[in-house]
Amino acid sequence: MKTHIKLHPLPDINPLRFVMYALMILMAVNYSCEEAFINKDPVNTPVNNFEITWNTLNEKYAYFTYKNINWDSVYMAYRPKINDQMNDRELFKVMADMLDELHDGHVNLTSEFDHSRSWNWKHNSPENFDLSLLHNGRYLGNDYRITGPLLNTVIDSVGYIYYSSFINDISSDNIDFLIDQFSDLKGIIIDIRNNGGGNTSNSDLLVSRFLDKTRIVQYEYFKTGPGHNDFSNLQPITLSPAGEKQYKKPVVVIINRSSYSAATDFACKMSVIPNVTLIGDTTGGGGSSPINYELPNGWSFRFSSNGSTTPGGLNLENGMPPNIHQDMTTNDKMMGIDSIVEKAIRVITGNKRN
Repeated sequence: MKTHIKLHPLPDINPLRFVMYALMILMAVNYSCEEAFINKDPVNTPVNNFEITWNTLNEKYAYFTYKNINWDSVYMAYRPKINDQMNDRELFKVMADMLDELHDGHVNLTSEFDHSRSWNWKHNSPENFDLSLLHNGRYLGNDYRITGPLLNTVIDSVGYIYYSSFINDISSDNIDFLIDQFSDLKGIIIDIRNNGGGNTSNSDLLVSRFLDKTRIVQYEYFKTGPGHNDFSNLQPITLSPAGEKQYKKPVVVIINRSSYSAATDFACKMSVIPNVTLIGDTTGGGGSSPINYELPNGWSFRFSSNGSTTPGGLNLENGMPPNIHQDMTTNDKMMGIDSIVEKAIRVITGNKRN
């Protein structure tokens, strides 16, 4: 920091007085710089915590226009419910309800006693998943391999992999083993139903083993200003084949509405590969990398400040659609049959199982 001080001619003074004069000037400079860098802590009141949350989102949240949300109207609805006499639990309830208006699974409020979350993005959607069916004798059964986080087996000359969460790290060795094991089969099913997301580096590592060449797999955009439509241009994301071997036979990725965040990312990136088919229901979305903000009272809230699209321009916030829509049927479930896995097997093999 540069501070400009006007110096006047010094009178005839002895050296000691000169040193004292110089020290006074130096102290004044240091004090002015210190004051410039000291920020007073924001006031910790219910009203101020609410105002900071609303204003931060107003300037930094990415999906107001896309979701057709009138954030000013939300303010008018919730601000009258806030006062400085309310307790923490009352404040948390009002602020969590306000955040739920965004219908965004990446928007959360966290305190020492609760963690808000929105499920609006998957309400009224069929579950399309029953873990107990996978563990019966027809699919995984009891005799399956656990390769890192990947449960896997062979069903009717098709390799089957269930990946429950991208939080659980995979390695190149895990994928090498499965590609070798499944190399002589007709194809591979990768089931990511009810995978709530996690680390996209796991997604990218897995995608890279199926790519035929370097491809644009997605586009990203970012907030660049406080306006609701202040965004950067779309930035391409490319991935290239990696590892010793790439799998080139037919692949089916099974998805449902509870495939969220990094699972949506994975479905999008796999969809650009010619030998890959998505089957099931549209994923839950979550096409952003959320960021965190701390409030004066110590709580934090998380929100989406960027977005992503498919190479064809579809915004991923509301999900990645399948190539083939398939729901689980009640009759099949009663008979111990997973309708979506059966569909995936038929797509790969061309045969209908009994």
